[in-house]
Amino acid sequence: MILVEIGVHSPKVVHFNEAHNEEGLRNLLDLVEELRDKGAIKVVAYQQRVSRYYNKRVNPKPLREGDLVLRNAKIADPTDTRGKLAPNWEGPYKVKRVFRPGTFKLETLGGRKILRAWNAEHLRKYYQ
Repeated sequence: MILVEIGVHSPKVVHFNEAHNEEGLRNLLDLVEELRDKGAIKVVAYQQRVSRYYNKRVNPKPLREGDLVLRNAKIADPTDTRGKLAPNWEGPYKVKRVFRPGTFKLETLGGRKILRAWNAEHLRKYYQ
């Protein structure tokens, strides 16, 4: 209760019964696990709806060997010596090999190999 309700007789104050209040609190404590389970079920249902909505609109464009790609320049330079005005993407590079979906080995257009493998998250298809 708030202080105003103590001075002014609201229905909440007039009909307050401590015995019923204690009984109601005990009943709520008994139902806490059930309420948590219902909340968890609602969260999972919401996540599934959001996932379906997103997956319905996403249009995957898989990369294949021979495709030209740009790579994220920030990931390529872990020392972060690039300036603020440096380009965000560098390339183009050629996909030399696909290890598994989403993991690629790259080479320059001149044929020089890039040592590390790249995740598709850090690559963008290059269109001429």
